[in-house]
Amino acid sequence: MIEAGIRQVRVALAMVFGRPVNPRLVERLIGDALATIEEFGAPGDDVEQLIDGPFADPAERRDLQTRALQRTARRLAKRSVFYRERFAAAGVDPGALTPDSLRNVPVTRKADLVARPRDFICGRPQMVTQTTGTTGAPARVWVSRYEIELWPALIALSLLLRGEARPGDCMQVNMSSRATAAVQEDVEVFRLLNAATRVVGQVPPDESLDHLLDTAGVTPTLLSGYPSYIGQMVSAARRRGLGPDDFRLRGVYLGGEVLSPALARAVRETFGADQVADTYGMTELLPVGGRTCRHHHLHLDPNMGFAEVLDLETGEPAEPGRLGTLAVTPYFPYRECMPVFRYDTRDVVRALPERLDCELAAVPAVSQVLGKANRLLDTAAGLVTPRDVAEALDELPGAEWPVRYRAEVVDGKLHVTVVAEHASPVDVTERLGARRIDAVAEVVRLGPEEARALCPLRCDLEEKTFVRGAA
Repeated sequence: MIEAGIRQVRVALAMVFGRPVNPRLVERLIGDALATIEEFGAPGDDVEQLIDGPFADPAERRDLQTRALQRTARRLAKRSVFYRERFAAAGVDPGALTPDSLRNVPVTRKADLVARPRDFICGRPQMVTQTTGTTGAPARVWVSRYEIELWPALIALSLLLRGEARPGDCMQVNMSSRATAAVQEDVEVFRLLNAATRVVGQVPPDESLDHLLDTAGVTPTLLSGYPSYIGQMVSAARRRGLGPDDFRLRGVYLGGEVLSPALARAVRETFGADQVADTYGMTELLPVGGRTCRHHHLHLDPNMGFAEVLDLETGEPAEPGRLGTLAVTPYFPYRECMPVFRYDTRDVVRALPERLDCELAAVPAVSQVLGKANRLLDTAAGLVTPRDVAEALDELPGAEWPVRYRAEVVDGKLHVTVVAEHASPVDVTERLGARRIDAVAEVVRLGPEEARALCPLRCDLEEKTFVRGAA
């Protein structure tokens, strides 16, 4: 017990003072927690304090954020060609930056990563991963061996202490194989937890269902993937007459796209999962991530990075209630090899008040992601977000997920074309009208290829397999 306490203190001090965290030390903490759970059934309050870390205390947060930002910026000025030029052009002293003066540094965009990848590298590259390319040319991101070892250890400890994963679990991963770092991370996380991983990818949805139903091997208890792909699995399961009694799923973790309440409810009802989590992550921002509370706030981990909401009109920090794009700075020492600073994700969110009344109130939050900035619909009646439309259409009677649609503004009015078998234009306008969106609706029946062209989604990142039964 004394040794476990010492390890906890060492990790906590490393987080406070920004020193590299020894991955082996975190792995030993996981072992401590596993041993405690096996003996007592719970990890213990002292270990659980590591979940939110020193940044959870509002009184200390600002000082710690300032030091973390300055530490990160100083390192970038020394090692990154891109940021050395950027800080010099902006006339800022990296060692004197504060949360307030960050606005003097221009944001980094995905186009910068695509155009000048070598100029971002600050460490020794070990593995390259890339973005999916669903929103434009994919960006390649290099990670170091230290990152490969540290990130899964930190995530495994967090999942274990929150009770979201445990020994004996099996996570089925239905993400694109392009997301190399995320897939590798999942495999390592569950190895550290004495649990299993089944990496299936984005094969035809019926094949993924067969893996979930597998009784000959290790049957999955957890599932991760993109909303549009898991939506396809829900639709396929319903066509086959499958329901909650056919699966052993306890939790489903979705991210990368808008997850509507209707689809989350369908996932829960179809697979019988107690938890359907709406998570946030991005290859460029690893290991910074976010989770959604019961009040539908997106809480971003303040220990790993600094998050800003930049007003859509002014580019300045958005006031509560205003729309803005989410910009994130992962801190050193958690991000080492190819870090970004003030990375503008182009994900639109609404700024929230600092004080919130929810189960994660100690962790800073923004609204759920409302869509990409370039997909906002500027109508005469006001802005309409992709989430507004997706949530309405996912409630259509007899909806088959994912619902494919195209939304555009014509003469100031929203026009929505929906691919549906059973819905009518009246159904569409009623669902949108319930959300105070006035629109002209058209319902069409298209083949799979035409529907994809109308609305590309992450489920379209298919990974073909040989036809079953072929010689």
